[in-house]
Amino acid sequence: MSSGPQSSIKSLTGKTAMVTGSSSGIGRAIAISLAQQGVNTLIHCRRESEKIREVEAEILNLGVDCEIIFQDFLNSPNWDDMVSRAWEWKGTVDFWINNAGGDVLTGNSAEQSLEDKLKLLWQVDVNSTLMLSRRAGNKMREHSDGAGRHVILNMGWDQAAQGMEGDSGELFATTKGAIMAMTKSLAQSLSPEVRVNCIAPGWIKTEWGEQASDYWCNRAIKDSLMQRWGTPEDVAQVAVFLCSSSASFVSGQIFPVNGGFKNQSQ
Repeated sequence: MSSGPQSSIKSLTGKTAMVTGSSSGIGRAIAISLAQQGVNTLIHCRRESEKIREVEAEILNLGVDCEIIFQDFLNSPNWDDMVSRAWEWKGTVDFWINNAGGDVLTGNSAEQSLEDKLKLLWQVDVNSTLMLSRRAGNKMREHSDGAGRHVILNMGWDQAAQGMEGDSGELFATTKGAIMAMTKSLAQSLSPEVRVNCIAPGWIKTEWGEQASDYWCNRAIKDSLMQRWGTPEDVAQVAVFLCSSSASFVSGQIFPVNGGFKNQSQ
């Protein structure tokens, strides 16, 4: 490894991050990957669970500090309280990752109407990203040296731009597309003190992927030039890079993490 990447990784040691929706999947992988680079990490879950405690234990075993913030994004969330609690922990938050998302593909929500699914996704994904970004971003600006060392990362979807057929395609294009567009405006509002970028994952083997039918498994492989599912760790490594000083001149960008999307219609 060259000296450049090594020095940027070292620069993360002692920093503080907040990762929403970090009890499983991509959020879990991002929280642990940042902790592996010496980042003290706030993790978030809607309510007490065995999964979030497992993430906490794994992070603490890495020799950095970890704290859990419980906040229900769907039912009367208190955005100001959440951000205040995050800042009180270490006096600052260097990296804020808006990863939390509503699950409408598994569990009870999978049986809801299209309208109810949209309401859930809009509140948990879109509204939380904007409300938390504005509050966290303004606090970051208050404590910034103007060098863009503070970072907000949002979570989009790689197919939002070209679209995908079906109910899920319409729902995620609507909500994740809004987050991707929002990211570009937030980057302008919060510059130059805060860098704001968006990761747009493709077919990532999270909980839904583990139980996906043969059709969806085959489609995930065919859609990717790398001919495989992505992993939460693939996304997490991009998040680490975007938080690092190696990305100090990167803001307002959308980063697809999909193994190279292969458009089947071409």
